[in-house]
Amino acid sequence: MKKALLVWGGWDGHEPKESIEAAAEMLKTEGFETKITDTLESYLDSENLNSLDLIVQSWTMGEISDEQVGGLLAAIKNGVGFAGWHGGTGDSFRNSFEFQFMVGGQFVAHPGNMIDFDVNITKPDDPIVAGIEDFKINSEQYYMHVDPGNEVLATTTFSGKHDSIDWIKGTAMPVIWKRNYGKGKVFYCSLGHVAKELEIPQLREIIKRGMLWASK
Repeated sequence: MKKALLVWGGWDGHEPKESIEAAAEMLKTEGFETKITDTLESYLDSENLNSLDLIVQSWTMGEISDEQVGGLLAAIKNGVGFAGWHGGTGDSFRNSFEFQFMVGGQFVAHPGNMIDFDVNITKPDDPIVAGIEDFKINSEQYYMHVDPGNEVLATTTFSGKHDSIDWIKGTAMPVIWKRNYGKGKVFYCSLGHVAKELEIPQLREIIKRGMLWASK
């Protein structure tokens, strides 16, 4: 049986506990043994981390120690998968460039806050998004700094209408990507502001598939 550790904490506005519980249910339906924790001390237990197939995190902002991030990144480099979404991974630990390097991106802004926007599938043959059509969503449209080495699976295009930021009009921003980090696989999706969003059929399926892809 595959094993996954799901870690939640940080800013409560992203409903980290509820979101992680939703992710755990997705994995249980796929036969995973899951453990949920609300402490970053879990990243110090190298023996346990290296026995895992997958780590899923929802921890917005907060701080992580050098020892904690070192333990996490070592496990991923050794082949443990990592997956996350929205600010729970794309805006975690602003003090840790090493963590951002692993994820492949960092949140910068969400002009207009909660708005309607389109998600455009860019690699329809990839198994994570195969069979899923472009869709509309009401959420925070993340503007991010991203690693050009990411394998982008979906994008969103900014209208430039919000917060008088017209200079980003027409910018196609990655929404979903995957990448390698050492021997490990990393999946990220910038959608999923609160747990309710994970009930959207397209998003739920993408996140489930992304976690399965990242798993060792």
